[in-house]
Amino acid sequence: MAQEQSNIKERTHIQLKEPRRYRVVMCNDDFTTMDFVVIVLKEVFFMSKEKAEALMLEVHNSNRAVVGIYTYDIATSKVEKATKMARKYGYPLRLIVEPEEE
Repeated sequence: MAQEQSNIKERTHIQLKEPRRYRVVMCNDDFTTMDFVVIVLKEVFFMSKEKAEALMLEVHNSNRAVVGIYTYDIATSKVEKATKMARKYGYPLRLIVEPEEE
C-alpha cells in the first residue's frame, strides 16, 4: 500500500507589531533632594553619574523630564521601584507613565 504525500504547503502570514512604548516622566518637587534624584536615576534607570546629573538638572529646571522609554511592564516596574525607594527615605518624588506618541 503506497502512501500519498501532499505537496501542498500552507503559508501563514503573521504580522508582528512592536509593543507600544511608554515614557517614564519624573516630576520636580520642592522636597526631594537633587542628590537623591541622582541616586534614583543611577540605581533604578542605570544611568552614568554624568547623565543622571544632567537629567536631574533638566527635571529641576523644566519641572519634569522623560527619564526613559520602555514597554508598559518595565515602565511601571521602574516607577514602582523608584517610588518605593523615595518613600523609604521620606521623599514625595513622583514619576508617571504616559504613552509615547506614535
